[in-house]
Parts: sequence; structure tokens; C-alpha cells
Amino acid sequence: MIKQFIDKLMGKTPKSNKPYFGRRTEVPASVHGIDPNLVDERAIHVTQTLQQAGFEAYIVGGAVRDLLLGLRPKDFDVATDATPEQVKGLFRRAFIIGRRFRIVHVVYGRGRDNEVIEVSTFRAHLDNVAAEQVKGNERTSKRQLEGMQHAVDSSGRVLRDNVWGPQDEDATRRDFTVNAMYYDPASQIVVDYHGGIQDAKKRVLRMIGDPVARYREDPVRIIRAVRFAAKLSPLGFKLEAKTAKPLTQSANLLADVPQSRLFDEMLKLLQTGHALASITQLKNLGLATGIYPLLDVVVERADSPFVQVALADTDRRVGEGKPVAPSFLLACVLWADVREGWAQRLARKEHPHPALQDAIDEVFDARIGDVSGRGKLAADMREIWMMQPRFEKRVGSTPFGLVEQPRFRAGFDFLRLRADIEEVDVRLADWWQEFSMASDAEREDLVQAAKAEQQASQSAKPRVRRAPRPEGAQAIAQALARPDAQTATQADGADDGAPKKRRRRRRKPGAGGDSAGDGGNAE
Repeated sequence: MIKQFIDKLMGKTPKSNKPYFGRRTEVPASVHGIDPNLVDERAIHVTQTLQQAGFEAYIVGGAVRDLLLGLRPKDFDVATDATPEQVKGLFRRAFIIGRRFRIVHVVYGRGRDNEVIEVSTFRAHLDNVAAEQVKGNERTSKRQLEGMQHAVDSSGRVLRDNVWGPQDEDATRRDFTVNAMYYDPASQIVVDYHGGIQDAKKRVLRMIGDPVARYREDPVRIIRAVRFAAKLSPLGFKLEAKTAKPLTQSANLLADVPQSRLFDEMLKLLQTGHALASITQLKNLGLATGIYPLLDVVVERADSPFVQVALADTDRRVGEGKPVAPSFLLACVLWADVREGWAQRLARKEHPHPALQDAIDEVFDARIGDVSGRGKLAADMREIWMMQPRFEKRVGSTPFGLVEQPRFRAGFDFLRLRADIEEVDVRLADWWQEFSMASDAEREDLVQAAKAEQQASQSAKPRVRRAPRPEGAQAIAQALARPDAQTATQADGADDGAPKKRRRRRRKPGAGGDSAGDGGNAE
């Protein structure tokens, strides 16, 4: 009481302990100008189904931001006051996922044509001081977290949050003002609590609430800030000074985030069509190192010719609406390590094929660890790398067998990028592109032409000098030229010059895309 009296005399306004949930503002279509034709029909169907069942439902998040900017969103999320169980009961193909934040995936279509509409329930704002505290992180404290609705670790990071609440509290729980708006396709009204529309017009990325506290709640918001800044920078967006300032000092909080989650966030940085811009933002914001070890390698090598063309190619494919695969991009980033380890083993006169396998194992242990285990991602990377020496052999049965491999197109894309930086002769990549798209008879002719070329080059003197190769590539090429290196191609067939029987014609793989190998990023 005495303190309050003194504060009143001094003209100080007492601070309220109640958090500020913003002020609801309903913005009509005549003001926000969203084009309804840009809204996905399946997202509209989800909101209509929920509304017809008596629930509130809005398109929310980045989709609303993109719609305000006149862009067609790639993904649509929906927010509602229905619980996950209630949402699931309204749709034939709906699945509740997640423990940390329980949401519902409503699935439309099948195979590669499927689309997922993510539906989340409005969450309540809860004081982290009052939350249940547990030791460790989401992974190490699974048993402690069982049955808990709202829990934090000792640093205040939210480990679980499944307490439902009203829309204004849900808006306050979101990260940036431009991602905290709600659009109702039926009435075409945008609901805004924190000035998101004004910030979108000013091209400002501003964190809701105290940025330091918000980064502590979920350190992954640090990476999200980088990703949004990179994605929206071409449109003139910049991080607000108060939002950007705590990023570097908060980066140490990422040490407590599970490695698997950091790995996923790294892929989002690199595979959402703004990889090069994301790396620029990481450098500009002082976050070039320390977020995730493998990301450190990507940033470090981003200026090297091979990684640069790989990142640019990934951005191009995403921009064209084509699928990309993390295995391809990571294979490009770590190829320098594989090539160096392989060259060192060849210099010790080890056999090319097992030497390459050992070099790959060494890179997996040093760079990948157990984040992806030895699952599909690692298997695809290994296949891409193991194909490279096989491309050098264009005679015998090797070409016919290699072109039918499931990951041939990924391996060829990899070869094409190597040719782009003159690590291999561009004529080799051109030959394989022509071979992959040729008929069976044309393939036979190409093999015979390659055989004649090989014989001519062996007898011709002086030998044609090749363009300089990157360090390690020359040693590899020399080793593969040795007679005993033929078995490195897994005995795909030797050619001793003797006449051969006509082979049974093989089915030509389907060709598509803008090159024979286009799709190496696809899964």
C-alpha cells in the first residue's frame, strides 16, 4: 500500500500482472483486399465443415500473411475452438499427431497429389511460472511428461502445451504479428489482435510480447525468425530491431532442443525455396555457427562452387513447384568430405570400391551421427555417391543396368552438377543424358561409340589434357583408370573387344522434367 501511494505521488503507473491479449479488430474485405480465388478449396471445406458443426474456424498463420501480400500460399493451416477429438470426428481421413502440441492432419487426395490441412485448437495463455516443471527436454523427460497438459523445463522452455482457450489468447501465443491473423473465408473478414495488417503493410517482422521471453519459451523461434526474414526479404520485410537484437544472445538456448527437431528445422531453412537467402540472413544476424553442427558445415561451404550450385538448384526446383529431397542436398554438401577420404585411401593403394564405402562410413559417423540413423536418408545419400564411379564406365553392360536403378535420376543430377563446376568432363554428363532418353537400339549405338572413343583415346598420342579438377578428383580419376578399378563398378561387365550376343532389350525408364536427370531432389 505504501509503495503504491508513493508511486502515485511520483506519477508512476502501476503495472498490471495480467498479460495483454491485444484488441480484436475485424477488417472487412474492402480494406484487406484478399483475393478469394487464392484460397485453397480444401481449406475452405475444412472451415465450412467445422462452422456447420457449430465451431469457430479460421484460416490462420502464414497463409493469411501471404494472402494479404497477394501471394498464393503453399500450405494452409486452420485454427478452431474444437478439440482435436472433435475435429477428428468430423472428417473421414483425419489423424491426431504430436504430443508437445496436439494437432489434427486432415488429408485430401492420395500419393504425391495429397494435401494436408493442419488444424489446431485455440490455446490458452498460461504463465510459465505456474506450469509444471520437469528436468531434461521433450525426449529425455517423456515419462515425466505423461499426463501433463502444460509443462516447462528449468529455463522456461515450453515442453508441452495442450491447454485450450479463447481466440485472443491463442493469438498472443503465436510468434510474429504477421502470423497471428485469422481469415474467415465465409465472411471474408480478417481478425487481427496485434496490428499484423499494419506490420504487413510496413514490411516489419515483429515478435508478439517480449522477444527474450518468447525465445526462451521456444528457442526454435530463433530459427523461424531467420527463415521468415529470408523468405520475406525479397518483398522488403525486415526484422524489427527489438526482435532481432536478442537472437545471438539467445542462441545458446538451442543446446537444449532435441537434435531431431533441430535437424528438421535445418531442412526447412534449406528446402523451402530460400536456402541462399537463409544463409545470408544467418551471416548477417551473427548466427553463422552454433545452431546445429551440420548447418554450420552448410554455411561454411555455401560459397564453394559445388554447394552453391546445389543450393541454387534446390531453390529453383522449389520455385517451380517440384519436389526436393534432403538426401540429395546433403549429399552435395558432404561430397567434399567423401571425395577427400576416398582420395586418401586410393593414395594408399586401397581398392576403389571398398575405399569409397569406407570413406562414406567415416563421413556418416563424423557429420550425420544418429539423427537420421542409417535409414532412408542415409541409404539414398550412399546410393548417390556410389553411383559416381559407375558413370565413368560406358561400355559393357554397366550403362544398361545403371539406368534402371531406382535412384539413377538422383545420381545423374549429382553428376550433372559436378560437370557444371568442371569436376568431371561435361561430355560425360551429356552422354548419360542422351543415353537415358534413347531407345534400346540407340543405346547400343551410344555404347559402341563410347567404346570406339575409349580405344581411340588410349592409342592417341599425345593424350588430350583435361581441364584442372578439384583437389582429390584427379587422384580418383587416375585410380579409376587403372585396369584393376573395373571391379569398382561391382563387376557390371567387362568388355574385352570380343563379339557379344545381342542383349535382350530392357524397358526404358520414364523420362520427364526439364532434363534427363531432373528429379534427383525428388523422393
